[in-house]
Amino acid sequence: MGGERVKTELLLPPGTEPHTWEPKPSDVAKISQADIFIYLGRPMELWVDDLLKSAKSDRLQVVEASQGLPLLEADNPEPGRAGHSRSHPLSRKLDPHVWLDFSLDQKIVNKIAAAFSAKDPANASFYMANAEAFKSKLDALDRRYQQSLAKCRYRQIVHGGHSAFAYLAKRYGLQQIALYGLNPNAEPTPKKLAELIQATQKHRVKVIYFEEFINPKLAQVLAKEGGTATLVLNPGANLTREQMKRKVTFLELMEKNLQSLCKGLECE
Repeated sequence: MGGERVKTELLLPPGTEPHTWEPKPSDVAKISQADIFIYLGRPMELWVDDLLKSAKSDRLQVVEASQGLPLLEADNPEPGRAGHSRSHPLSRKLDPHVWLDFSLDQKIVNKIAAAFSAKDPANASFYMANAEAFKSKLDALDRRYQQSLAKCRYRQIVHGGHSAFAYLAKRYGLQQIALYGLNPNAEPTPKKLAELIQATQKHRVKVIYFEEFINPKLAQVLAKEGGTATLVLNPGANLTREQMKRKVTFLELMEKNLQSLCKGLECE
């Protein structure tokens, strides 16, 4: 969106699972020197308050991308996440994976474009034009999902990973059945494994989905028990080093997700 007029740095290293990543002192230094800091929201980045206190920058403009958006409550709230306080009210209740609703992404784009324009008014028209162009791509992606997923033999996304796809499921009239709650590092109980196997058999699904950054072993166990295949479904929160080198985009990841969904759900 900022093009050549903005220098962007990602705090999250390639290949890192975002839920359990913690900033380092060098990240505090980066933010202290930045003009704008964009983060999704406290349900995702539980460390953000401490980081911003440490940064101590008068010029820093902070953008909480999900602020004001209709966040969903967690399907399977857990007592807490590794490394974080169990008493944190947001870590247990709200689902942060809002970027998997492409209509909400367009609102996030507006916020970022507004922040760029406020910081650099001379180039506001440039940022706004880029934002409109990207929103058009998101809108087209949303329409492709709506059309492609409208008529599918199966409506259940059985997922051998964490509950990352509630927004996507809600947007397109699907049902997410996940092995974990919001914490991808949780250990599923034998009861939960049995429940997912039963759900696979009940809904007669043909595919168990798994995530790129999470060990697929349990998904493979579920697939073997249920007599199904496995396919990747990418939450789109990060890239591998190889994907980063190839400059793979969020839109490309979501197009691959659509292909996987259409194949696994047997959509017309």
